[in-house]
Amino acid sequence: MESTKKRILIIEDDLHIAEGIQLNLTLQGYEVEVAPDGVAGLNKWKAFGPDLVILDIMLPGIDGFSILQGIRLEDERLPILILSAKGDPDDRIKGLAYGVDDYLAKPFNLEELLLRVERLLKRGAWNQENGVPVLPSFDTYDFGDNHIDFKTHTARCRLGEISLTEQESKVLKLFIANRGKPLSRDKLLQIGWGYSRKTTTRTVDNFIVRFRKYFEQDPRSPIYFKSLRSIGYLFDHEPE
Repeated sequence: MESTKKRILIIEDDLHIAEGIQLNLTLQGYEVEVAPDGVAGLNKWKAFGPDLVILDIMLPGIDGFSILQGIRLEDERLPILILSAKGDPDDRIKGLAYGVDDYLAKPFNLEELLLRVERLLKRGAWNQENGVPVLPSFDTYDFGDNHIDFKTHTARCRLGEISLTEQESKVLKLFIANRGKPLSRDKLLQIGWGYSRKTTTRTVDNFIVRFRKYFEQDPRSPIYFKSLRSIGYLFDHEPE
C-alpha cells in the first residue's frame, strides 16, 4: 500500500541542522529525505518526488538559487522554502523572483519552521486541486517569426514545424525566463543540466548552434542567441 505521508526534501549541507529538521518533521508524521549538496539535491528531487522542498542557499556544487531555477523550469507548483543564513533583502528579492514560496533566515525558531511547512503543504495541495499556477507559465512563446509550444515540444521557425527534445525545451525556457540577462556556461549547466558528469561547456555551445539553426534567419549573424566573450550567452529580443 502506497504511503499517504507528505514527502519533504531537505537540501542542506550543515548535517547538524539537516538532521535536527529531519527528526522534528519525522515526528510530525512526514516522510523526510536529506541531501547534503546541490547535485545530490537535484537527483533526490527527481527520484523522491517531494511535496515540499526546504532549500539552503549556500551549498557546495550547485547553489540554492540555481536549484530553485532548475526546479521551476519543470515544476511551477512545488512549494519551496528557502532556509538560509543570508538575511540580505536582495537575496529575498532574488528568491521571490525565481519563484520561492517562503523564506526563513537562520537561526530560526523550530515551531515557526513547522508551522510554515504545514501552511505551505496545505497551500500546495489547494493549488493542485484548483489548478492555480505558482508562476506565469510558458505554455507558448513568440519572438520574431518563431513560435514555441512547450506543451507539445514543437516550434514553428524558418525550418518549418520542428520537434524539440525535452532538454531543448528546458534550456529554451531558461533563456526566456532570463531574457536580456547574460548567462554563463557554468550557470546554464547548473540550472539546465544539474552539472551531470556527462555534460561539459561544449554541450551548451552545441545547443546554441542548434537554436541558431532553428530560430535565426542568419545563424552566423545571430540577433536572438548572442555570444558574450568570456561570459557565455544572452537571449534577447524586442517584446511583441
